[in-house]
Amino acid sequence: MIRIIAVMILFIPGIIGAYGIKLMRDALFSDFYPIFFHISLQFIVGFIMFAAGLAFIGGFLYNRDKKQNLIKNPRFINKKTKEPNGEDK
Repeated sequence: MIRIIAVMILFIPGIIGAYGIKLMRDALFSDFYPIFFHISLQFIVGFIMFAAGLAFIGGFLYNRDKKQNLIKNPRFINKKTKEPNGEDK
């Protein structure tokens, strides 16, 4: 049950990102939706939706890889280490 909820949490930003791509494509080919006041506003909203969906999925993958110690680049590894009693070094 928890895995189904986790998949849905990842599925929804993917749909939002895909709809953002569709809005940008439609703005480039002059397919205007009346809910937007101008075609450039439609493109901007589509770009924001695409960027938000991509950032959410990218952040999820980054945090998952960080928890499993799969990140190799030292630029992304925390310099601070925690002591066993919970204090920083």
